[in-house]
Amino acid sequence: MDTEQPPNLRTTGKHGGESAPARTSLASGVNAVAELVADLLAATNLLSEDKLNVARGRAGKGSLAQAIVDEGFAASEGVARMLANRHHVRLVDLALTGVDRHAAELVPLHVLERLVAVPYALDGETLRVAVADPADLHAIDELRLASRHQLELGVAAREDILTELRRLSRASEAFGARAALAEEEALHAEEEEEADDLEVEDGISEAPLVRLVNSIIFQAAEDGASDVHFEPQEDCLAVRLRIDGVLHEVQRIPKRMMPGVTTRLKVLAKLDIAERRKPQDGRMSLNAAAAGRMLDIRVATLPTVEGESVVMRLLDKSKRPPTLEELGLSDEMRQKLEKLVQRPTGALLVTGPTGSGKSTTLYAALAEINNPEINIITVEDPVEYRLGGVNQVQINQRAGLTFAAALRSILRSDPDVVMVGEIRDPETAKISIEAALTGHFVLSTLHTNDAPGALTRLNEMGVEPFLTGSAVTGVLAQRLARKLCTHCCEMYTPSVDELIKARVSPDIAAQADGMIFYRKRGCPRCNQTGYKGRIGVFQLLAMSENLETLAAEKASREELERAAMEEGMRTLWDDGIAKVAAGLTSIEELARVTI
Repeated sequence: MDTEQPPNLRTTGKHGGESAPARTSLASGVNAVAELVADLLAATNLLSEDKLNVARGRAGKGSLAQAIVDEGFAASEGVARMLANRHHVRLVDLALTGVDRHAAELVPLHVLERLVAVPYALDGETLRVAVADPADLHAIDELRLASRHQLELGVAAREDILTELRRLSRASEAFGARAALAEEEALHAEEEEEADDLEVEDGISEAPLVRLVNSIIFQAAEDGASDVHFEPQEDCLAVRLRIDGVLHEVQRIPKRMMPGVTTRLKVLAKLDIAERRKPQDGRMSLNAAAAGRMLDIRVATLPTVEGESVVMRLLDKSKRPPTLEELGLSDEMRQKLEKLVQRPTGALLVTGPTGSGKSTTLYAALAEINNPEINIITVEDPVEYRLGGVNQVQINQRAGLTFAAALRSILRSDPDVVMVGEIRDPETAKISIEAALTGHFVLSTLHTNDAPGALTRLNEMGVEPFLTGSAVTGVLAQRLARKLCTHCCEMYTPSVDELIKARVSPDIAAQADGMIFYRKRGCPRCNQTGYKGRIGVFQLLAMSENLETLAAEKASREELERAAMEEGMRTLWDDGIAKVAAGLTSIEELARVTI
């Protein structure tokens, strides 16, 4: 119908370019495009009527398209493509086209955030703008008035637009902070050279420096970083973010600003700003509303020859723990793990290096068994997720609340399930194993390279072999491998030489000869790394009578591994190869994390 026609591809730079009937027919904006989305989805049978009704109920008076995306019924890119086809406008992939900062600055940022739109290019007098809702005439009118340019509309995924807007906001904040700091330092260079500690402390409260530090933390939260490193170099303060387990340098702060940045971080973490010769540990909480994250940040300082290094660990307090289905376990391994988790007594150990996702797996196991009928108590350092109905204890070394001390008290509090964040010392190991033998189900982590190694590691920590065999019901070893970016990965058939260069053994390389794998390429969506996100690689050892006997007899790791593999246990490499064949990760990445 004519009353449902979309706005023109190009709109004039003068107010009043649309006819009154068109304005009346599309005055509802969001509601109009919502009905169009519903009609198209119903006509193409892409969504069932039940799912459409669920999305309508969630949307209320808001956007049906966004509700469909939020419910996971469709991808944001798919909805954007459908809207672009319906309105006969360009589909814009902002990750590929990029956003011209000069074009974006032609419209105030607060206007763009309210309208969910972003100008991405300026072609002469024509401003190209990507919008999430091409049927909202009120938003388009406001864009025209704010820019005073002729507009050429395109449709982009809402998430992509919001990501670019947050990036522009951070860039503006950081640029303004650095410019203000540079101006202040130019005016007060001589005074700063003679400033004492008190003056430095006064200086860090200035807004530009505060904005600079905040912009770095918010960028880390937005990019999903787990750690932020402030590393003093000979000529600058390098800032690196650990994203998906790999460090990336994001900016270099001039050397003259280093004392102010370091002091600001120490003040936020409630550390002694006058102490520069000893390592310090602290923490802070931050509401990164722009990234939708409530952050609990652990701060550690370390004196180096170039100055104080500061490392921040970002913990997302608002993030929910994953389920066992979301961990990336194979169906067979997940079913075995679910049976182990449901047992009333025993010990389930998760092993792997630091940062391999061990605690996340324990939380998934707790979420599986959490119910009002059992008492679950955890002792952690730090508490990474908040679980409803679970009593969580935070370790406090200064107050003498160690894992062993907390565990002794917990066992007097009538628990059914106990989670120990990490077995670090012989005392904690002995108490945990004894608890598993006295009617409790114990979950904990241990630092070993594979699952069979956990049994011998407990023996090395002073636990009697016969106790280990009787108490431990299963061991899960894991690694985290980076996932290939779904937008740019490509299929290929590697040669034997290529596999050997990727640190694959000659025997396995010969077996994989001729197989089709996927490899990274790099695109703007993954910051040219070829990877986005991570997936688990697992090895599950479920104890049997034979393995219990071997453990009690103090068998070696190799003997335990050989017996477990005869009973069906797979290696980390076997599980990883299955994920490589499925296109989830690359052979190079698997070799990096497992060899």
